[in-house]
Amino acid sequence: MIRLRRTASVAAALALGAVATAVLGFAAPASAHVTVDPQEATQGGYGRFAFRVPNESDTASTTKLEVVLPENAPVGSVSTMPVSGWTVAVEKRKVDPPVEVHGSQLSEVVSKIIWTATGGAGVKPGQFQEFPVSMGPLPQVETMVFKTLQTYSDGNVQRWIEEPLPGGEEPETPAPVLTLTAASPSAAPTGAAAPQADDDDDDAETDGVATGLAVAGLVAGVGGLLLGGLAFSRTRRAPTSRE
Repeated sequence: MIRLRRTASVAAALALGAVATAVLGFAAPASAHVTVDPQEATQGGYGRFAFRVPNESDTASTTKLEVVLPENAPVGSVSTMPVSGWTVAVEKRKVDPPVEVHGSQLSEVVSKIIWTATGGAGVKPGQFQEFPVSMGPLPQVETMVFKTLQTYSDGNVQRWIEEPLPGGEEPETPAPVLTLTAASPSAAPTGAAAPQADDDDDDAETDGVATGLAVAGLVAGVGGLLLGGLAFSRTRRAPTSRE
């Protein structure tokens, strides 16, 4: 009887496992996509950002990456960091009105950055690669959407070009998105007033202590003089002993 119960329990567990496997088999795993890191920055500032590229293929390597800068958010200064085994090319476009950078008016801005692997330097299956850039001043917009093309060694091209959907849902092939926030107003005047008040309070407290000590010292000195005079008076009044 015990053996029969154990056999039945094992069979039930195997059946449940088969059902779970079948159900999970229909659910496709969430795919990794190209992102920008960090994902938040401040309007008007400068920053270092890295486009993080995971390789999703099991047989091919990522050999090319094309990042398109948004036309509605031109950036005056864009520079790239060398990536070992990769070459980089920068394309520019005309802008009107010009973009101001350090007092200079620029009529051209970077429109696309293209990284290409040389030799066997592609991103292998199961790996990822970061492609750093420096940008600024960042435009006065809420988001920057970087439409990106990822090319594999077998010729396949993954297009990460979809913009964020209303309601916060992620699209099937999302583009990297950088969220920009307005710079907070300076709180220097408020912050400077409080320490000054504290300093004044400290000075007042120190002056009060010093005054108290001075008064105490004066009282002690007067008391000493009175006691000394009294002792001297008693000495003069005391009779002189005869021999």
